[in-house]
Amino acid sequence: MPEAEKISELLKNAKTIAVVGLSDNPARTSYRVSAYMQSQGYRIIPVNPAISEALGEKAYPTLSEVPEKIDIVNVFRRPEHVPEVVDEAIRLGVPAIWMQEGVVHEEAAEKARQAGIFVVMNRCILKEHGRLAR
Repeated sequence: MPEAEKISELLKNAKTIAVVGLSDNPARTSYRVSAYMQSQGYRIIPVNPAISEALGEKAYPTLSEVPEKIDIVNVFRRPEHVPEVVDEAIRLGVPAIWMQEGVVHEEAAEKARQAGIFVVMNRCILKEHGRLAR
């Protein structure tokens, strides 16, 4: 199945997106993108040890502390932080990791793929969702 089709399936079927690095500052891209996804019906779970909540949802310091099933881990962290996020996602059996525009880590992406995780890298989930919604 071509990647565009896989992305389309993922966004159709996913319900819960854990956003690693989500800021509670409305001026930040992570906040704006997550607010959009929330407005489209997705459950957004902030994962950031520096905040207690964002977008009306309780924030968790790590992925491992999120008490529910995660369909997509959306990563808004610098590339050097991606391997630890991937390791946690593998341990949790998360089906998909989405690295936002500018977030590229080939080794971590390959490790996730080897573990059976669908990886989207260097793409904006808002733009992809908007493109598919047309």
